[in-house]
Formats: sequence, structure tokens, C-alpha cells
Amino acid sequence: MTEGPFIRIFDTTLRDGEQAAGVNLNRDEKLRIAFQLAQMKVDIIEAGFPAASPGDFEAVRAIAEQVPGPVIAALARTRSADIDAAWGAIRAANRPRIHTFIATSPIHMEYKLRMTEEQVIDEVRRGVSHARSLVEDVEFSAEDASRSDPRFLARVFRTAVECGATTLNIPDTVGYAIPDEFEAFVRDVIALAGVAGVVWSVHCHNDLGLAVMNSIAAVRAGVRQVECTVNGLGERAGNTSLEEIVMILKTRSDAFPGGTGLDASKLCGVSGLVSRLTGFPVPPNKAIVGSNAFAHEAGIHQHGMLCNAKTYEIMRPEDVGASGSRLVLGKHSGKHAFAKHLEDTGFFLTTEQIAESFALFKDLCDRKESVTDADIESLVTNDVLGATTGRRVTLRSYLVQVGHGKGTATVTLEDEGVEKTDAATGNGPVDAAYSAIQRILGMEPELEQYSIKAVGEESDALGEARVILSIADSEGQVRLKAHGRGSSTDVIEASIKAYIDAINRLFRMAATKGAPHYAEIVG
Repeated sequence: MTEGPFIRIFDTTLRDGEQAAGVNLNRDEKLRIAFQLAQMKVDIIEAGFPAASPGDFEAVRAIAEQVPGPVIAALARTRSADIDAAWGAIRAANRPRIHTFIATSPIHMEYKLRMTEEQVIDEVRRGVSHARSLVEDVEFSAEDASRSDPRFLARVFRTAVECGATTLNIPDTVGYAIPDEFEAFVRDVIALAGVAGVVWSVHCHNDLGLAVMNSIAAVRAGVRQVECTVNGLGERAGNTSLEEIVMILKTRSDAFPGGTGLDASKLCGVSGLVSRLTGFPVPPNKAIVGSNAFAHEAGIHQHGMLCNAKTYEIMRPEDVGASGSRLVLGKHSGKHAFAKHLEDTGFFLTTEQIAESFALFKDLCDRKESVTDADIESLVTNDVLGATTGRRVTLRSYLVQVGHGKGTATVTLEDEGVEKTDAATGNGPVDAAYSAIQRILGMEPELEQYSIKAVGEESDALGEARVILSIADSEGQVRLKAHGRGSSTDVIEASIKAYIDAINRLFRMAATKGAPHYAEIVG
């Protein structure tokens, strides 16, 4: 592979990212993020806008004094007071940079600046010259460049270079650009400016969801610095996402052989830190750092992942600091992933038991928003492993009604291949259902114990019911006893299933040779 141009990562999370509505980081929080950015080896940290407030000035100064490694930049308008504040905040940095800017689009010059083109040129000359008199590393940005006239923009950039600017930034300030148009625009501006010995940069916003694509288009056009933020934070819809830019350049090194010097294995950690400190959650489907970025639920995908992870993952979770791939069990999951999950959690089942467990699992997925590991364990333990082999009685349907403390239940069972239905009343729906089962089967075992508990803490958690039934043998001498278990999102169904499980155990005991000698069976 031929070595390509190295792309500098300019992180502006602490400046433009903090401008996101609702974000307000204090000095210590900014320091924590800056240290992590430095450990991740970003090239430039834009620490803030010192002229904006005394608090921002102090935060930038603390970062400049304490954070080693990256260039520490401070933003300033071309005004002398802004530039002096920026220099005062970053002068202690080992590698300080003043980043100064002014708008260049017709709409900004007319309505915001109320300046002519010549007045803007004069302001660029004064501002950049002043910044260059204080520090060697000066970056100049033409705000709203993507809506500026390319020839005027080229003239502005030439002026900035003549006055000492070493980095020239082409912002798509309002996210207006379209990638192919922006690539051509950036290429034209660089050619028209005709300057050498400078680093061209790009700063894109995400108003149309194209910030990352426009930044990549600019890289193709020749820029060598990308300005971005962790998690894509920033004004309005945010900025170019740092993690996405870095991993595009890394994953598609065939198209972008230069890459970056950033340690991508720290991406998830830094993303989580920024999310916690800003209070902005990372969407699950966020590329690279979202919780679902390496999660697979579809059965076809899971099967592919089990064969070779590269079938559905174009990067490794560990490359970005993620904990690993996840095969999420849900209604779209396949039997291969389900069987693998059972094996991983210590269940070694027969082919028939796996098939039965999978059918029950799919039914549960249709009834429950999120199926947890605890749900699956309860389902397999109670309804598959806990169920009596060769069950005589199976629940087919039930209907209960409750009013004024009384319950009515209609239950349909399959008893030795024959469906039977009966109804009964009772002291509540569970008692009524148990009475209906007794009427169908013609037996009245004694309910010695009944309990139900939730499996998990969700409102739709499985209910796990347990009962103990006892009954006298045919001679009325020795009592047989059996436990029964059942689980369901419906506590009444769980209770009925537990009762029927215990009934099946009693039938099996009675049919077993020597059954009268059993004093107790615990399932």
C-alpha cells in the first residue's frame, strides 16, 4: 500500500461542542475531557473561546498549563481584544495556536458584519497580523465559506497567508454543502488561492446530516486537517463526528492510505465520558460508539457472525474500545444464536429440548418488549427442564374474569390427546382456574404451598410461579407430593402452568411401579 497524506484531527468538543444547547462544562470537566483527548492522541485541542467569559478563559488556561502533547488552540474573532484574550489563555502551552475567524459570505457580510469585501480583507489583515505577532501557529477560518464566492474567498486566504497564517480552514458553517459540490468547491478554492506551505482544514456542520460526508469530500479535495467533535456535538444539529471520521479513514485505508495518528481504541471510552459530563446520551444506533454498533439480532446475521465475524462486522469492537460483539436475542434471532446462548450460559440440551426452548422463546418475544437472560433461564428451567417428561396434561387455553373479589375461570386442557373444557368460580382468578382444572381431571390435590415472584425489574418481567401439591394414593395411606413450576408474563398463566406441572408429576409418580413407596418428590 502506498503511503498517503496524514490527516490531522482537530478536536473542538470543548469549544464548538460545548455550544450545543444545554451543554455547560465547568473547568474541571473540561480538563478531564482534555486529558482523555490527549491520551487518545488528537493533534489539536481547541480548548475554548477565552473572550466569551471569564470561566472559559480560566478553563482554556488550565488546559494549556496542564495538558501535554497536542497543540492547544483558542478561538478568537479578528478583534484585537479577542486575540489578546486567546493569547493570555494559551501562552503557557507547549504548542499554542490562535484560531481567528471572520465571515466571508455575502449574507453574513451584509447583515451580520455590515462590512464590504474590502473592509473584511482589511480586518483579516489586521487580525491575522496581530495573532502572528504573538504566536507562530495561527489558523484562520472564513466563516460560512461554503456560501462564499470562491474568488473572494481565495483572496481572503491569500491575505491571511501573507500576514502569517499557517492553517487555512474552509467551514461549512450552516451545513449547506452537498458532498460532490463541496469537493469541487474546496478543490477550486485551494487552486485559486495558490498558496504553498500551509495546511488546509475543513469544519463541517450537520444541519442536513452531511457533515461527515462533506469532511470526507474535502479530504479528497486536498485538505489535511478535519475539525470535529466527540459524538458529533455542536451548534444546532452538531458537527462532524470525530469517531466516524477516524474510523472511515482507518477502515477504508485503501481509499485513504494516510490515516491519522489517533489511538482509536480509546474512542468508546472518550465518547462515554463526554456523554456523561454533557448529559447528552449516545443514541444506540450511533455509528462506531453506539451500544448497538456491534449488536446483531437478525438470525441470518447471527449465523454469519458465528461462522466468521467479518461477514457482518467491517471493524473489530476492540479497535474502537468496545466491549465486544453481542448476539442480541429477540424475535428476529435464529436458532443457531439461541443454542449458542444456551451453551454459553451452562445449558446443555438435547436437540428436542433446544427446539422446544426456542419455540417458547419466540412466543415470549411476541409478548414481551425485551427478553432478558433471566427470562430465558427461567423459561428453560421451568418450562423445559422442569417439565415432566411425557406430560399427560397440557394447557391449551384459559379465560378468567374478576369482580368484587370473586373470580371465574374457563380452562381448556389436553388430557391424553383429548381436549376438555370446564369452568369454575373461586376466591380470585387463580383459585378459580385451579378449581376448573380439578373439575376437568376429576381430582382434588391439596395445595400445600403457592408463591410467585418477578424475574427481573421491568414492568413486563416474567412471573415465576411455584406450587406444591399433595394427594393420597389409592389406598389412602401414603401421600404423594410434587413441586410444580411455571413462568409467563401473565402471573395467572404462570400459576396455571405451575399447577399443571405439579399435576403431571403426580400422574407420573402414580404410574411408576412402586409409587406408594415415594414419600416426596421435589422437582
